Amino acid sequence: MSNIFFEVLRPGINTTFQDKGRFHMQHFGVTPGGCMDLESFSIANALVGNSPSEGVIEFAYQGPLLKLIKGKTKISITGNVLFQIKKLNQKGINGECYRTYDLDEGDKVDILATKQSAYGYMGLEGGFDLKYFCKSVSTLDRAGIGPNEGKKIKINDKINIKRNRNEKKNFITILSNNERDTIRVLKGPQFDYFDKESQKDFFSKNYKISNLTDRMGMRLEGSFMKNIVSSNIRSEGITKGAIQVPADGQPIILLTDYPTIGGYPKIANVISADYNLLIQKTPGEKIFFKLIELHEAEQLYKEHLKSISETIKNIKEIN
Repeated sequence: MSNIFFEVLRPGINTTFQDKGRFHMQHFGVTPGGCMDLESFSIANALVGNSPSEGVIEFAYQGPLLKLIKGKTKISITGNVLFQIKKLNQKGINGECYRTYDLDEGDKVDILATKQSAYGYMGLEGGFDLKYFCKSVSTLDRAGIGPNEGKKIKINDKINIKRNRNEKKNFITILSNNERDTIRVLKGPQFDYFDKESQKDFFSKNYKISNLTDRMGMRLEGSFMKNIVSSNIRSEGITKGAIQVPADGQPIILLTDYPTIGGYPKIANVISADYNLLIQKTPGEKIFFKLIELHEAEQLYKEHLKSISETIKNIKEIN
C-alpha cells in the first residue's frame, strides 16, 4: 500500500474514479461504464505520461478539494474547469486546463466548478493506487462496483498514489473548440414505430435537456413522439447513446452507465463521434438532432479519434 496520498477536504459532486470501462460483462448484467468524456480522459493521462487506460478522477459540475498529505506528484486537469493550486502559505494560483502542475507535500488542488459543461478530469503522473475489478478501476455507483467500495469519493477519504513524481518538466496542449448544438444520429431499430409527423419533428425541432440527467441517462423535453405500434417492446440489448421513447412520448438518451437491456422503442442512436459533445451539455441547453448514414458515422468517428491523437501529439514542454 502506498504511503503517498491525498486527503479529501471536499468531495464535490459525483466524484468517482474512472477509466475506459469494464467490458465483456454485459451478459452478466454489468454495463461497461467508464469515463463520460473519452477525449478529456485520454488527454488528462497523456499530459502526465500515463498509459491511455490509467484511472483518473472524474467529477461533475463541482470537483473535489484535495490536500496532498504526503509525497509529491504532478497533475493535469482537463475539460472546461475553474480550479486553483494552493501552495503552502501562498495565494491560490488560478489553474489552466490542459497543462500539468507540480504538487508538493501540503499543497491543495481546489476544483471549483465546470464552466458551461458537465464533466472534468484529474489525472496524475503514475496514477492512483486502486484495486481492479474485472480489469477496470471504473466506479459503477448504482451497482457498488469498483474502487472505494464502489462508491463516490466522500469527505475525509484517503486517496492513495502509486509513486512520487519523476518527471521534472511540465507540459501543455491546446484543444480545438467544437461547440455546436446539433447532435448527429443513426436511425434506431424501432424508428418506424413513430408516425411521420413525429419523425419530422424529431429532426426539425429542438429538445431541451431536463434536470433529470445523470451518468445513466439524459431526459429531454420537446415535441411529443407519437407511437403508432407499441410503447413497450420485448426487452433487448442496448447501446450507449440509444434514444428511447417511453409512453410519455419524451425521449431519453441512455448514457455511459446505461442498463444492459431495455423495453422501450428506440427512435435513434447518437453517433460515437458526437457523444463527448452531447454529455458535456448541461440542463436547460437545447439540442437538435440530424440524421446521417452509417458510412458517414464511421468516417466521422475515424476523424474524431484522429483529432484526439493530434491533440496528444501536440503536447509540448513549458517552462
